[in-house]
Amino acid sequence: QVQLVESGGGLVQAGGSLRLSCAASGRTFSSYAMGWFRQSPGKEREFVARISWSGTIITYVDSVKGRFTISRSNAKNTMYLQMNSLKPEDTAVYYCALEEPGGGWGHWGQGTQVTVSS
Repeated sequence: QVQLVESGGGLVQAGGSLRLSCAASGRTFSSYAMGWFRQSPGKEREFVARISWSGTIITYVDSVKGRFTISRSNAKNTMYLQMNSLKPEDTAVYYCALEEPGGGWGHWGQGTQVTVSS
């Protein structure tokens, strides 16, 4: 059974930075693509970024391009999301997820709250 644990959330002023981490266990982390999602109150969960198993193929939602950077360390079984130039609209619970080989996001972490004050 795979386990994903996010950390690094918190309260930051607009323009500030945070670095989220997602520690994985229970599977061969390096075999799977991983992603970050977020959900704000009253809104559906939104895709933020995806990174391939090798780290060579990366995609972002348009709203975070140029501000967020997804990365991973397969040696540490950990994925990261560096968030710079944060905006109040980035406020959400951020989740990491593991992509199943056949497609679809099969496993989720418990989430970490990010709050950006104006």
